[in-house]
Amino acid sequence: MRTRAAVAVAAGKPLEIMEVNLADPKEGEVLVEIKATGICHTDEFTLSGADPEGLFPAILGHEGAGVVIACGPGVTTLKPGDHVIPLYTPECRQCPSCLSQKTNLCTSIRATQGQGLMPDGTSRFSMLDGTPIHHYMGCSTFANHTVVPEIALAKVREDAPFDKICYIGCGVTTGIGAVLNTAKVEIGAKAVVFGLGGIGLNVIQGLRMAGADMIIGVDLNNDKKPWGEKFGMTHFINPKEIEGSVVQAIVEMTKTPFDQIGGADYSFDCTGNVKVMRDALECTHRGWGVSVVIGVAPAGAEIQTRPFQLVTGRVWKGTAFGGARGRTDVPKIVDWYMDGKIEIDSMITHTLKLEDINKGFDLMHAGESIRAVVVF
Repeated sequence: MRTRAAVAVAAGKPLEIMEVNLADPKEGEVLVEIKATGICHTDEFTLSGADPEGLFPAILGHEGAGVVIACGPGVTTLKPGDHVIPLYTPECRQCPSCLSQKTNLCTSIRATQGQGLMPDGTSRFSMLDGTPIHHYMGCSTFANHTVVPEIALAKVREDAPFDKICYIGCGVTTGIGAVLNTAKVEIGAKAVVFGLGGIGLNVIQGLRMAGADMIIGVDLNNDKKPWGEKFGMTHFINPKEIEGSVVQAIVEMTKTPFDQIGGADYSFDCTGNVKVMRDALECTHRGWGVSVVIGVAPAGAEIQTRPFQLVTGRVWKGTAFGGARGRTDVPKIVDWYMDGKIEIDSMITHTLKLEDINKGFDLMHAGESIRAVVVF
């Protein structure tokens, strides 16, 4: 079949809207009509050429929602008409990682996914002249139709709006999951969130759900303060507007009459800046502070701290997709949204048509959007 897509033809160039060929789903694969897709910083990271694993030409996008159109041989858990969210972190429930229950990092199709291919080592997309087009993160949601492995699709309720739940395919789950799954924040905790973009706001939302008492937001843009407060932030710091280091400011802010050491119980880096990652670790409490790295740093970047920071009990952790097991957890998060337990609507600041998708990247660069969504 033919479908419309925004194709990344080369690094650093705008996406090109065109018709492409899409082959039928093969064994264990599913054809999905994408109804809406978010534009994420990870897509921009790859499009810019900074991603060392970036491949071109490719159909980017990994934050989508749609409807199953057809199933290939061997598919047993989905059928035409089902509403689904593609998962860039699949859940096969059979590989050693899935069976361990210690990680959500399913390895069953990681090798081919990283090569921009389907599990059989080929692509389902091609130009009209036959030139193959790479898949992206196993999803390729910047196309009106895509083919995705069955194990990389979460079946969700049919009354949930596509233009809102697509955000659960990455940003919402990553932020909230980092709090609930990775850090396991407890009631009464003091926490700091560095970077109040889409991920950071969802971390704040997760902290509010977990019952954190103090939620400190850190951002260089004062316009983010009301956004943070909307989702549960209790204190705000702009590092450009304080004397001394942000680490010391947080330590002082978190001291109490009974605890003159100070420091956050938990911190979350949502910036991808390795210097900020260090601050996020070092502002946590001696003896038990936990710092979670969410942001993706540039290729070759390294994080640094003095060993003393770790020897004295602080913990550095990383998280991918918020530690969520996609097929199991994503439907629950959709339920949370539909039941009013989490907020998504206000974070969708711009809704675009496919032909305007490059405007979504411009809005991101200008810091004018929390999340722009393309509706097909």
